[in-house]
Amino acid sequence: MDIGTIAKPHDRLAETLAEDMAAVNAIIRTRMASKHAPRIPEVTAHLVDAGGKRLRPMLTLAAAQLCGYAGDHHIKLAATVEFIHTATLLHDDVVDESGQRRGRPTANLLWDNKSSVLVGDYLFSRSFQLMVETGSLRVLDILANASATIAEGEVLQLSAAQNLATDEAVYLQVVRGKTAALFSAATEVGGVIAEAPEDQVAALFEYGDALGIAFQIVDDLLDYQGDSAATGKNVGDDFRECKLTLPVIKAVAQATPEERVFWTRTIEKGQQAEGDLDQALALMSKYDTLAATRVDANRWAAQARKALCALPDHPLRGMLEDLADYVVARLK
Repeated sequence: MDIGTIAKPHDRLAETLAEDMAAVNAIIRTRMASKHAPRIPEVTAHLVDAGGKRLRPMLTLAAAQLCGYAGDHHIKLAATVEFIHTATLLHDDVVDESGQRRGRPTANLLWDNKSSVLVGDYLFSRSFQLMVETGSLRVLDILANASATIAEGEVLQLSAAQNLATDEAVYLQVVRGKTAALFSAATEVGGVIAEAPEDQVAALFEYGDALGIAFQIVDDLLDYQGDSAATGKNVGDDFRECKLTLPVIKAVAQATPEERVFWTRTIEKGQQAEGDLDQALALMSKYDTLAATRVDANRWAAQARKALCALPDHPLRGMLEDLADYVVARLK
């Protein structure tokens, strides 16, 4: 296939990295096996085979290749990143009581919460086994810190999600934890394993951080203006789950006392009635918060592109730049 004819940046990235990704997938299949607990590969395969883009492991592979790495440890690191991501998805679906992910029933719905939590734990353990095999204490430090930051971000979200006092600074802290931490770790370890100069490692971290923030902001926007068939979610799911995401935070910040009563009832107290989603959308339209949120997403995507200027001139750099644009282009 001619890479130049592939429209979407993540598809071009996948085509360029196809050989390495095949090796990553082979490791994933091998390491998610269990001799004594067949439910582990059953649950893991359901999620791993659900058609995800494998964006995070591709970021690790791209970062390593971009920095001239010629070894094979980046394969294990990419599999590590995917295992951490899959483990967090299993846990998140239990916490959120989700019934659908990527347009398919969640593992906790098909099996049960106990299986999802325990298999997630198993994948976390597998991820640490893999990262240790690289022999790099710095890599272990980066990925271990990312795992702790992800958990911290999820716990912070529990207290912030339905609290109208949550402002944009707290929202950013949550996003940096639950989403951007793994993006930035994925890109940073690629540079570290390649023994890239420190300014390039720092640039890769900054790229992953900004890309992850843009990615999550766009996800929050798509909840209110996305295509259900494309996102695998129903429009307004975050509202129905009483999640205080950026478009709502911006509306609450400008709300009249009467409007604040509405937000208190629907978000803080979770008392929702028919027509409340339409009312919420009307308030977001009144203050143009969806457009303001889109501006924020574009700003973070631009920051991600800017970070790449410190990296070598390479076709993969161009693909990563295009990827930052594509993350926000999903809104069109």
